Amino acid sequence: MSKTITRLFDNYSDAKTALVDLETLGISHEDMSIVASNADEAHGDQDEHDGVNDHGDVSRGTSTGAVLGGAGGLLAGLGLLAIPGLGPIVAAGWLAATAAGAGIGALGGAATGSIVGALKNAGHTDEEAHVYSEGVRRGGTLLSARVPDDMVSQAEPVLEHNNSVDAETRGSAYREQGWNGFDENAPAYDRDQVAAERSRYGTANEMTGSRSSF
Repeated sequence: MSKTITRLFDNYSDAKTALVDLETLGISHEDMSIVASNADEAHGDQDEHDGVNDHGDVSRGTSTGAVLGGAGGLLAGLGLLAIPGLGPIVAAGWLAATAAGAGIGALGGAATGSIVGALKNAGHTDEEAHVYSEGVRRGGTLLSARVPDDMVSQAEPVLEHNNSVDAETRGSAYREQGWNGFDENAPAYDRDQVAAERSRYGTANEMTGSRSSF
């Protein structure tokens, strides 16, 4: 048996560190997924996006993590695409495939599916699914891992110790701003809105002015 553990990160670099730490624990990259906002094109030119295949790898060769700088494992399948409600993202892994509608690719640059539904199917509460999805829409990074039951006690601290966001606290902060839940039909955040959101939570220096290195 396994448990799905998911955390939101304001900074992509923190999520990447947590991913590497999970791999060090022995969690297979096939059991992990990462979904990160690319509203500011910190990860590359969004015009290069394409569909996602059954394995969660973005299908266009010029958009793969290998080209973007991923050395291997999960990040080698990382690429650019768009999911309704989230806007432009970089993603790889099973969660990305589920949210995008595995194997159907993209039509007009936007994959179809539901990130909230994918998270709920993975075992998360409705509240967590909505907050995590909104967090990505606002510029964050989501890291999810399917962890064997006997490794949960090791994996959870790895995520907690890498500056992950508490879903309940962040959800309360969103509601203070008038938010009522993730809306797939809401307009995607733009570069300036993402910068303002990162500034709100003290992460304004992350991925601004230059492209990040995978």
